[in-house]
Amino acid sequence: MDNPEVVRLIAIAIVMGMGTVFPAIAIGKIGAKGAESIGRNPEAAPKVQTAMILAIAFAEAIAIYALVISLILKFVV
Repeated sequence: MDNPEVVRLIAIAIVMGMGTVFPAIAIGKIGAKGAESIGRNPEAAPKVQTAMILAIAFAEAIAIYALVISLILKFVV
């Protein structure tokens, strides 16, 4: 672990691993709860679907931020 290149590559792996797993879990939970709420109240489907798509976009943005950070660690630092 004395080599800084190895430490940098491990940091990139951790950032990408956490940056893909946690948003994927969040998107799954958002989709499951949205489908459950639409199943319970079908009349509210347009409002629930709009809020669900917006929340999924925010969760996906976190994964994109992790990608940007890992690319910065890979090519800039």
